[in-house]
Amino acid sequence: MPNDAARSPPPDDMSPMPGEFALIARYFAPLAQDFPGAAGLRDDVAVIAPAEGCELVLKSDAIVAGVDFPPDEAAGLVARKALRVNLSDLAAKGARPRAYMLDLILPDSVRESWIAAFAAGLARDQAEYGVHLIGGDMSSTAGPIVIAVTAIGEAPAGKIVRRGGARDGDAVFLTGTIGDSALGLAVLQQRLQAPDDAMAAFLIDRYRLPRPRVAFGPLLIGIATAAIDVSDGLVADLHHLGEVGRLDAVLEAARLPLSAAARAMVAADPGLLATILTGGDDYEILFAAPPTRAGEIAALAAALGLPLTAIGRLAKPAAGAAPRVTVIDEAGRPLALRAEGWSHFGGAGG
Repeated sequence: MPNDAARSPPPDDMSPMPGEFALIARYFAPLAQDFPGAAGLRDDVAVIAPAEGCELVLKSDAIVAGVDFPPDEAAGLVARKALRVNLSDLAAKGARPRAYMLDLILPDSVRESWIAAFAAGLARDQAEYGVHLIGGDMSSTAGPIVIAVTAIGEAPAGKIVRRGGARDGDAVFLTGTIGDSALGLAVLQQRLQAPDDAMAAFLIDRYRLPRPRVAFGPLLIGIATAAIDVSDGLVADLHHLGEVGRLDAVLEAARLPLSAAARAMVAADPGLLATILTGGDDYEILFAAPPTRAGEIAALAAALGLPLTAIGRLAKPAAGAAPRVTVIDEAGRPLALRAEGWSHFGGAGG
């Protein structure tokens, strides 16, 4: 992937900020040059067609300074997180990423050097994930930085993995490890202390830079009955999965896949288990599938070197009862949680 934006001479922030179209031409048009339908970002629209037998899958998400990332976060990391949280949603649907659109709303305090670093971060992840910028917009604001990405993927027509296809008796699986991001944010904000510097760095990195499971997600088509990526919190997102499918979920806390850093922190403070269950921003794939497919699923994950764990099960709720999530300990006793996960606008997640 060409990276002209990253190779440009560093801007002089004592000079006046270039205009919108100059910034687009200098930093963002190079990110679109390998996608013909983007027209070099010189038109008002882009054109994209899926491969034969496929359909387009779209996801839009926004991140805001002071809410989703620290206001002083490095611009390149902000760019990569903005793109990756959207690629994660595509992966959970079984879609392969192809392109994205970007809306960048910036306060006057942002200088050209920030934009240069932001574009370089995008270029780095474009090369890693094989996607291209194909359009978007820039604007100014009196408020914080706002970045909205619309990611576009493709999947076999009619085959994406929805939230609502799970069935009674399905097992619940989770990729990777859980809770690292929430613990990393707490360490970054100095609300928690990690056992050592290496563990602190690991956890903070997991918060700053999600790992969307773009290689694994498409392999779930035809196997998983329902899927979602973990953004609001494990319990909250499992509730979303069960609610759409009208199913209860039982989550076994003893089976939670924890990193060495998270395990050490929970051993020192068992109360952190609630943070791990509800904290969010892990961007792992949470999915349901028949227990008979467990061996096949494990083999697919192992071929990618991706940890995979069966963490629970789904079942029909009692007659007239709303679907719910029950977290049980090693003895099968339910654990009480004050909230299921993160929610904007003041309510508890789920």
